[in-house]
Amino acid sequence: MRLKVLGAAAGGGLPQWNCGCANCNAARAGRIPALTQSSICVSADGESWAVINASPDIRAQIAATPELHPRALRHSPIASVLVTNGDIDHVAGLLILREKTAFDLFATPAIHAVLADNPIFGALDPAAVARRTVALERPFSPAPGLSARLFAVPGKVPLYLEGEEERLVTDAEGEQTVGVALRAEAGGPEVFYIPGCARMTPALAERLRGAALVLFDGTVWEDDEMPRAGAGAKTGKRMGHMSMRESIAAFAPLGVARKVFVHINNTNPALDPASPERAEAEAAGWTIAHDGMELAP
Repeated sequence: MRLKVLGAAAGGGLPQWNCGCANCNAARAGRIPALTQSSICVSADGESWAVINASPDIRAQIAATPELHPRALRHSPIASVLVTNGDIDHVAGLLILREKTAFDLFATPAIHAVLADNPIFGALDPAAVARRTVALERPFSPAPGLSARLFAVPGKVPLYLEGEEERLVTDAEGEQTVGVALRAEAGGPEVFYIPGCARMTPALAERLRGAALVLFDGTVWEDDEMPRAGAGAKTGKRMGHMSMRESIAAFAPLGVARKVFVHINNTNPALDPASPERAEAEAAGWTIAHDGMELAP
């Protein structure tokens, strides 16, 4: 199985268009790598690929990834797109993929309902894009030779569906936020992709224990990072995300062989390779993802 990180950043990317934080300015100046928004692609044969999460940057991500280039006049090696929640940074790229090339669109019933309720996604011609509903914990094949299972992780509904603040649950478990377990049907270890997670539950810890590779939510370094930086009022928990520091502690006893942070917000100091936060994460055995990174379990 081959896995490539198409985009390592959280919503907004790095640099974010309206942000003058230290990281965004450093990325504009070329001092640290720029990043596109959250997405990966996976293949069991190197020919057909499953894209997991269709970010708003998917056009540029495909252009930067030769494996995803067309091989005929109208063709794509993308066999499917799977979305793990209804957030804008994970579904907006579907609108870029509307040019009537066939692929399967996998999601839970709850996420499909979000897409169905927004008429703009009708631009995806149903004659070309088959909407496949996937039940939690049931294996399916998003690309030839590749097996996947979805499982619930704590999270919240997308920002545009939040409703009344006092009723908002930011760590609900159900179909609205999922992780993905991936394995080559020919054999090999299971790989986990969890770009959004509000807390580590005992059940999730047991699922990940001893895993060969986990790509995990790295949105913020500290829970109050954005308010302290003056970049926003919301904490990581309010947005439905664990902090890197919480995750480092939660993973410490789990014996995961390789741990990679993805979905990283532009304010996160660990994005700077020279930062003490990056050194602390790496000392704890974590890798900070970057666009184009290829991972082989």
